[in-house]
Amino acid sequence: MAEAGQAESEQDLENKIEETRQRFKSEYVEESQDKYDSRDVERLFKDDALVEGYLTWRQFVVEDTLKMIDESLQWRKEFSLNDLTESSIPRWMFESGAVYLHGYDKEGNKLFWFRVKLHVKDAKTILDKKRYVAFWLERYSKREPGMPLTVVFDMSESGLSNIDMDFVKYIINCFKVYYPKFLSKMIMYEMPWIMNAAWKIVKSWLGPEAISKLKFVTKSDIQTFVGPEHLPPYMGGTDEFKYSYPPLLDDDFQSPMCENGPIVSEDESDIKDTESEPKEILESSFNSEQSIKPKKVNFIEDSQKSDDLDRGEPGRLKGARKPTTTFKGTLLHISPSEELRFGAKESEKKCLIILNNVTKNHVAFKVRTTAPEKYRVKPSNSSCEPGASVDIVVSLHGGFQASLQDRFLVMAAEMESSAGVTVPELAQFWKEVSKTKVMEHRLRCHVLETPKSILSNSFESPSVTATNDHQDLQSMLMRMMASNSRLEQKLESCLWMQKVLVGLVSFLFAFTAYSLWTS
Repeated sequence: MAEAGQAESEQDLENKIEETRQRFKSEYVEESQDKYDSRDVERLFKDDALVEGYLTWRQFVVEDTLKMIDESLQWRKEFSLNDLTESSIPRWMFESGAVYLHGYDKEGNKLFWFRVKLHVKDAKTILDKKRYVAFWLERYSKREPGMPLTVVFDMSESGLSNIDMDFVKYIINCFKVYYPKFLSKMIMYEMPWIMNAAWKIVKSWLGPEAISKLKFVTKSDIQTFVGPEHLPPYMGGTDEFKYSYPPLLDDDFQSPMCENGPIVSEDESDIKDTESEPKEILESSFNSEQSIKPKKVNFIEDSQKSDDLDRGEPGRLKGARKPTTTFKGTLLHISPSEELRFGAKESEKKCLIILNNVTKNHVAFKVRTTAPEKYRVKPSNSSCEPGASVDIVVSLHGGFQASLQDRFLVMAAEMESSAGVTVPELAQFWKEVSKTKVMEHRLRCHVLETPKSILSNSFESPSVTATNDHQDLQSMLMRMMASNSRLEQKLESCLWMQKVLVGLVSFLFAFTAYSLWTS
């Protein structure tokens, strides 16, 4: 028998999900139809992962889960989350750079930055700020479903004037109630000791699960959680990224670079240069073992000739890891649904993406990656016939290893029956197609552990413990410093009072002596 607060088996989980849905329908939805956005209710009854997220965050206690869903869905309607767009947020909020998504931690979780020094408490703008945070969270949840975030509170150069307790409580509720299982960890960078009392209040709002995710760090130890390539120089990192708006921040999805330099934008140049690109240059760019640092360029389609050669390449699919899960999109069913799994062995350096066209027309597609120098994607730009499927091979090359930070973007758009599928026609199609008609699906990388790495991890566990102990000692030291400061203030106050009392006694003594002498 399953104990309270746990789901012991897959069947038990399915029963919990069904019970949650039925009770929510009978106890909440039927009582008031206008309480929630119908789109959220529909999603709740279709998306098992969403209900599982709520259940997990509430330890599989259905009663608590129902209350959480009720609060979450009411909030979503209040903030019009399903209709929240970039244009509905004041432009100055994007331009401020106080909140944004950029980079990844060492576990491959996206970093959600809060530049505390740029936040000024203002009752007139608090609602817009809350909507702004909701916009980023909703945008990320749709682009990378099921993938948690790491929140970085950058408190360098900040003070009490930058702390808005109502806003902080709202951010905590976003992860505690509105987006269950979304929080990987919360990194507090360079928290001034003067804010210690404020964070004691904040901790009282956090549940035990969230408190365990708090990490207090300084410049000396933040790289325990985030690699230097995703940290700015003032944090000891090498990321030269400078926030700017417009446009909205996104992963830098590109295609592989050619040996002869950057690829020109498809919006700026003729496609004929790419079409006529010789096979030898493409082959050398794919097989070169030299690491070429990618530049910020737009996506360009691979030569159709190269793709055709690939289709005829013997054993192209041999050794490719076949997917077992499927994302069911409006135009394509994409397998796998969430991640490509790579390993260190030669047999683990090739993965398969399968696209199934579920429409009655041709569907054009192209694949981008955030690490174009590491991956070979074939075909990366083509079309899929109605009801047909296409196998896309993604392989590591040049001695590179997959990383948790690597991402792939599959873009698809339905074509008119009269549209052509040659390279120039596809290129022209992507230039003219409206962004609203393009389906996007993102895939992340999962790195398979080798027995050696598992063994090394077991040996590294004492260092992890030592790091945690160091953080605990650091936190304790901060508390002691704050306590010491308060004691110093009290001591100064006592010394001042002592001086005042000595002065009064001296005055009284002199006055008494004078009175006795005159009498």
